[in-house]
Amino acid sequence: MPEPTKKDEMPNGQPEESVAPDSNGALPLPEISLEVSPPPEAVAEGKEPVETDVKKPEPTEHEPLQAVMAQEQSRTVNGSNQPQPIGVGVKEQAESGNSTVKEEVPCSQPPPDDDDTAATTPSPTPQAEEANSIKKLSIDLPNDSVPVPAMGRKDSVWSLGEGQGPEDLDKPIDTPPLSTLLIERPQSATIPVGGDITFVAKVEAKDLLRKPTIKWFKGKWMDLASKTGKHLQLKETFDRFTKIHTFEMHIIKAKDNYSGNYRCEVNYKDKFDSCSFDLEVKEAEQGSQNIDIRSAFKRREPKQQDETPEIDVWEILKNARPDQYEKIAFMYGITDLRGLLRRMKKIPKEEKKSEAFAKKLEPAYQVDKGGKIRLVVDLADPTVELKWYKNGQEIRPSPNQRKYIFEHKGTQRIMVINNCSVNDDAAYSVAAGDEKCTTELFVKELPIKIIKGIEPVKTTVNERIELECEVSEEGAQVKWMKNGVEVPTGVRSRYRVKCEGTKHFLVIDDASREDTGTYSVMASGGTSEAHVQVDLKPLKVYQDLQDMTVMLGQPIKLHCEIYPGNVPGRWYRNGQLIQPSDRVNIIHRNKVHRLEIATSSLHDAGDYTFVPEGYSQSLSAKLHIIDPPRVHLDSLNFPDNTVTIVAGTKLRLEIPISGEPAPRVVWMKGERVILESGHRVRAETYGDQTSLTIEVTEREDTGNYKIVLQNEAGEDTASVKIKVVDIPDPPEAPLVPVVGGDWCSMTWEPPKYDGSSPILGYFIERKKKQSSRWMRLNFDLIKETSFEPKKMIEGVPYEVRVFAVNTIGVSKPSEPSKAFVPLAVTSEPTMLVVDDVTDNTVTVKWRPPETIGAAGLDGYLVEYSIEGTNDWVVSNKELTEKTKYTITGLTPGSKILVRVRAINAAGASAPRNIQHSILVKEVIEPPKIRVPRHLKQTYTRRVGEAVNLVVPFMGKPRPKVTWLKEGKPIEPTHVSIRNTDCDSIIFIRKAERSHSGKYEMTVQVENHVDTAIIDIQIVDLPGPPQCVTIEDVWGGNVALVWTLPKDNGNAPITGYTIQKADKKTMEWYTCIEHYHRTCITITELVVGNEYFFRVFAENMCGLSETATQTKKSALIVKEGLQIKTQDYNDHDFKEAPKFTQPLINTFAIAGYNATLNCSVRANPRPKVIWMKNKIAIIDDPRYRMFSNQGVCTLEIRKPSPYDGGMYTCKAINDLGEAQVDCKLEVKGGFTFFELMQRGVPLHLIDKYMNETKIVEQEK
Repeated sequence: MPEPTKKDEMPNGQPEESVAPDSNGALPLPEISLEVSPPPEAVAEGKEPVETDVKKPEPTEHEPLQAVMAQEQSRTVNGSNQPQPIGVGVKEQAESGNSTVKEEVPCSQPPPDDDDTAATTPSPTPQAEEANSIKKLSIDLPNDSVPVPAMGRKDSVWSLGEGQGPEDLDKPIDTPPLSTLLIERPQSATIPVGGDITFVAKVEAKDLLRKPTIKWFKGKWMDLASKTGKHLQLKETFDRFTKIHTFEMHIIKAKDNYSGNYRCEVNYKDKFDSCSFDLEVKEAEQGSQNIDIRSAFKRREPKQQDETPEIDVWEILKNARPDQYEKIAFMYGITDLRGLLRRMKKIPKEEKKSEAFAKKLEPAYQVDKGGKIRLVVDLADPTVELKWYKNGQEIRPSPNQRKYIFEHKGTQRIMVINNCSVNDDAAYSVAAGDEKCTTELFVKELPIKIIKGIEPVKTTVNERIELECEVSEEGAQVKWMKNGVEVPTGVRSRYRVKCEGTKHFLVIDDASREDTGTYSVMASGGTSEAHVQVDLKPLKVYQDLQDMTVMLGQPIKLHCEIYPGNVPGRWYRNGQLIQPSDRVNIIHRNKVHRLEIATSSLHDAGDYTFVPEGYSQSLSAKLHIIDPPRVHLDSLNFPDNTVTIVAGTKLRLEIPISGEPAPRVVWMKGERVILESGHRVRAETYGDQTSLTIEVTEREDTGNYKIVLQNEAGEDTASVKIKVVDIPDPPEAPLVPVVGGDWCSMTWEPPKYDGSSPILGYFIERKKKQSSRWMRLNFDLIKETSFEPKKMIEGVPYEVRVFAVNTIGVSKPSEPSKAFVPLAVTSEPTMLVVDDVTDNTVTVKWRPPETIGAAGLDGYLVEYSIEGTNDWVVSNKELTEKTKYTITGLTPGSKILVRVRAINAAGASAPRNIQHSILVKEVIEPPKIRVPRHLKQTYTRRVGEAVNLVVPFMGKPRPKVTWLKEGKPIEPTHVSIRNTDCDSIIFIRKAERSHSGKYEMTVQVENHVDTAIIDIQIVDLPGPPQCVTIEDVWGGNVALVWTLPKDNGNAPITGYTIQKADKKTMEWYTCIEHYHRTCITITELVVGNEYFFRVFAENMCGLSETATQTKKSALIVKEGLQIKTQDYNDHDFKEAPKFTQPLINTFAIAGYNATLNCSVRANPRPKVIWMKNKIAIIDDPRYRMFSNQGVCTLEIRKPSPYDGGMYTCKAINDLGEAQVDCKLEVKGGFTFFELMQRGVPLHLIDKYMNETKIVEQEK
């Protein structure tokens, strides 16, 4: 029985060399260093890192293990079939005495795998962190290159709470590529408890389009953005000059638990950068006043730490739950948590000493296939019931079965497995009470050897090939290969595999040349190969295929004769396999092979080949199909073979043609041949069609085109008509025969060329002559050749033009018409009346027309007609510009009708007729003077001004006018008088006072007389008063008296102006002006001065030119005067409030401010209170109250119907009170919804709505 070995494999499943275990089953443990951040005390004191070593357990007696390389490659072990992990002790020993700094030197051991390499690679840290010392714990762990079976098992790995599984930890982490975004990184620092610190990170923004994103973390996952508050603040600033973003993290009043590792991450699109730093918060040290600052920065030798014992981190981790790993790592400064977990999963747990088993099963056993194996356990208690399991299923002994044999030898329990097979390769366990031990059995198979190899074969096609080999064991699996590639043996494969005992066969029933190659058979213990050669059979041709020429539509028969006759073959046309169908018949009779096609087509032409199956030789012939040429115009679907094309577009006319061989094609227009090399017009032929291409069609391209086809089978011709349609030519310039006030009439002729398409209509445009902007007048086409444009501006020159339209488009515009100006005749004259009638003349007058227009008014035409006739006679041969005209040469006693027309450049207006006939006979009209209103009163003018009075009168015949002044005739030298038929003018160039008086005007017609009196007053400046005397002088007062002026200037004296002058200076000063009396007392004179006084007279013309002065002066004596003052009592002005102007009822418009006013008199000043509906108005923003000089005002801002009601103004003082009322009604206003929005109560809204309805009904 071979010595059982342990199954060794790498974590990735690849076998590796075995290492001899010690006597206890433990493997030698290499030394692995784990980087651990030093405690805060060591960093603060500047101590060098201390390396603690863990002693290796000395390996004991080594036993060689057998390698099972081939077996491990072909086997897949389930998680439940793997052995239990082997325990390995871990211990950390701290050095005693002075610690020395050691550099980590890699030990000479096999290179670790990728996962271990990633685990020992530290995460990127900032440069400032590299300056800090790193504490190194040397821990004895199993070598990564010598794995224990448990190390490759997933169920033996520690898990971290509910986080990532071990398989996820081994995966690479996808992180954005690092870039140099940070130009200044936060540095590690130490602060006392309660201190403040700021960490600063700076990012240069010269190449960044927007602000980068920054995140601050504590540990690996704690985002500090959600922790900001009293003790943590984040700040961002940007310097526009240096283009630098500054990010700051402020820690305020730090606490003990703020210590730890922090991280700063910066992201910008696809760029990423991060930085880690440490913060240490220390307790404030006592007695720090005697610190030597210079000695604190000196480099010291590391001192032995007697007070602080070394902490065994691995013992803490081994005894802790997996969900506490992160907390412990953070507490002791371990930053590489992922590497920590990888190492923790490789630390075997220490097995507790079994109470039921004195000796357990070995971790693994190995046995050859067909052999037997003994599984032995030693029980501590022989009485314990024992159960054996295979893959978790209990193994029960059976009397008829000799597979499993159970033996008892003292405390030993033995299970023997006979005739081991592959099915016995499994995990076995034995349970004693509550304890269980497990092992794994590996069954090693013996290699399969090839006893008889395959032999070379040489044969021909269509023969059967059979390759045979013999192996050393029945039921063995072999693999057949062809040229190094495994032979497919599926259901549809050409290859068949069969097995008879130890013999294996590969059969090819119908061999072909592709089966030639090197065939091999592979077993686990060897390989055999041989070459197979497949050749063709010899072929004899009795009759070869012959070239043929067949008319299109005739049958085709191709035949040949070959030997051997039973060889099938395939027909090909142009390399394509021909399949039999209803039209194609393939016949094979003995040696004859025939291909028949009932009706030939053009596709049947080509190279025909007959290939005997299995032979490289083939028979070939050419088949030609000829067909007379034809032009297929029917497929174009053009009526009458006419192609219509728009001028200016590209024409490509493709016409199908047929004929075999391809006919020669000639295009012709008339006698001219169109070449293929033409530039604008060219003809091209491609296969079964010919084309005519005209790059830019023109009118000249219209015509018949002839196509001529020729080949060896015949000739064919056809003709195509091409019609090039175009927009029509522009019409000729339109004519404007008639012009109106805002319209005109225009006509034009159709265009000479209609573009080979009927004219559908016309578009009209017009523009002002001075403008360049044309305006379309019609949007619907005009069928006629005349049009009346309207809505033009009178007096403005216009031009018009015409566009012709057909189915192709719109023509170019015609030439503009001659400029024309729309002019309108004036309206008829107005107010035509008879002004005068004599025995042979009639005078009429009228007013100008109401509407004259831009053409102006040239004059008037007066026509008359004898009553009873329709003949109108023009009275004035030339136009008269006046609005009055006398028709002469009339017969006395006749009756005429008169009409007047207004004439301008546009013509004569409608006539204005006198409604009744006029009798040509003079009529006496009594005279009547029509005195203007301003002359009915006294007409006053100043001396020197002009007098021009016009007094109209009436009467026929012409009255006789006479003027009298004060009953006397007027002298023509003083007053000019001019008389006309209807008025009299009195004119005085320079008025004098002598012209004043009453003028009498007399108008006389035969015995009829009318008179009028006009009073003219010519006024002048008055003279000075006649005498000014001083009546009395007392105190500072002087009494003056004067008499009226002798000359009042022909106008009443309106006042006097009194002036005074000191005798010393004689400078005059005005005391009073416009004084009406003839006596006055001058007061406030200076005592001791002597005064003179003078007086000016004043009338409507002004002050008199001179003044009358007092002859004597008035001396103001200096002696004081004793004035007796009478005693009097002060008047009591106090009174109770009394409204002198009450409030009045007012109507207001909703939405417009309203005011209520009243006035009150009271002393002392009263308190004014405004009330609405007996409720005081207090602090309401909709009301403003004013009180000024007793006038009380209440302003209501934008009242609504709700603001209507009874308003009261109440005035109160100490002597009493008074009040006045008024009613305010607000009209117009708001809807029910608006009143509800304003918060008006419902009962008031209802009342308001009812009142509104009543008011509307009354209206």
